[in-house]
Amino acid sequence: MTKSKIYRFLRPLLLGLAMFVWSLVGGWGISLALDSSPANVPDRFRAGLESYLETCAGCHVPIPPEVMPTQSWQKILQRPAQHYGVSVPLVRVTQVIVWQYLNFFSRPAGKEEPIPLYVSQSRFFKVLHPNVPLPKPAGNRTCITCHPGALKFDYRTLSPEWESK
Repeated sequence: MTKSKIYRFLRPLLLGLAMFVWSLVGGWGISLALDSSPANVPDRFRAGLESYLETCAGCHVPIPPEVMPTQSWQKILQRPAQHYGVSVPLVRVTQVIVWQYLNFFSRPAGKEEPIPLYVSQSRFFKVLHPNVPLPKPAGNRTCITCHPGALKFDYRTLSPEWESK
């Protein structure tokens, strides 16, 4: 086999390998950038995260922003006085910084997709929990069953039952 035949054979293979490595590294970097866990939140969104945790975690577990579409968060924040039958005292400045945090870390819903107002209705939630039998109705503390650190915004630690699956 001549050198030119070897190069013709190896060039696409090396190009494919380089593209694979580039995609792998890029995907890993993007996942780190979009991780909304407290340790990974940039300073400019830290006040929004802290206000979100202070305001929301008093009544229910704080939901990671990426679990609900951006439009859901927008609807929820636009009407804090009508938050599932509870009036949430939210100062406009707090509302804005919480919105900046949630907007940055959430994703938009699809064009024809209904906007969920409950986590269990979110397509993002369903994708993250494909084989999890959810209780009906799911309550505002249901997450703790599988995520014992949920009140501390730790959704990576799973209960022993789910750790092995």
